[in-house]
Amino acid sequence: MDTEPLAGSAEDVRAWPTGRLLSVAARLIEARWAVLLEQLDLTHAGLVALHTLGGDALPQRVLAHRCRVADQTMSRIVDRLRRSGFVERGSDPQDGRRVLISATSEGRKVYQRAVVAERHDPVVWGALGNDEAFREKLLEIVNQLGR
Repeated sequence: MDTEPLAGSAEDVRAWPTGRLLSVAARLIEARWAVLLEQLDLTHAGLVALHTLGGDALPQRVLAHRCRVADQTMSRIVDRLRRSGFVERGSDPQDGRRVLISATSEGRKVYQRAVVAERHDPVVWGALGNDEAFREKLLEIVNQLGR
């Protein structure tokens, strides 16, 4: 990962508007996170789906809604996770026409490995000093703007 300053000097970056700083920081952390996830044969979207599933089995449409993506996007995410052995499709016992998506034991294991990787990577986690306070502020922003 490139560690050179993003602009000509630190003063240039300090003059950026907060929105730009947040956007660039998010992209840099996301790029670092993508490298960690790739080592686990996961994508960010796949990780979100596994997190959302937890131990539940959900209809694909419900999973898409909870992950805030289109049904077609979720279909591609599930297909990739299925090829990696992280999820499986099964019939809904209450409605045989409906397909349920559930994490496999390997999917739950890889999700846990991703959580551990996040918490031990100094760039993804720990770079802020007071991560919990920053996380709480991010949650507040997402909850206010995501309504």
